[in-house]
Amino acid sequence: EVQLVESGGGLVQPGGSLRLSCAASGFTFSNYAMSWVRQAPGKGLEWVSVISSGGGSTSYADSVKGRFTISRDNAKNMLYLQMNSLKSEDTAVYFCRNQITRGQGTQVTVSS
Repeated sequence: EVQLVESGGGLVQPGGSLRLSCAASGFTFSNYAMSWVRQAPGKGLEWVSVISSGGGSTSYADSVKGRFTISRDNAKNMLYLQMNSLKSEDTAVYFCRNQITRGQGTQVTVSS
């Protein structure tokens, strides 16, 4: 079964940090570019970041550039998103996805 499972979300104060993880199974993880997207309350999906299949190329939305870092460990079939200097506007459900599937999401809430 093709599956992506996110974890690591939670409640954090503005300026804080969180590290999201995404565990992949059921497909050859290293063959696919991977992305993080998010959905804030009452809004549509927003692309956050993408990493190439080998991990050598990354790209970020302007809204998170310089604060978020995407990475992957192909040996462990894992995708990560390090989020620093979090802002209230980062509050959303975060999903990892590729061309064939998307995870169920993990909630990130930034609030004092």
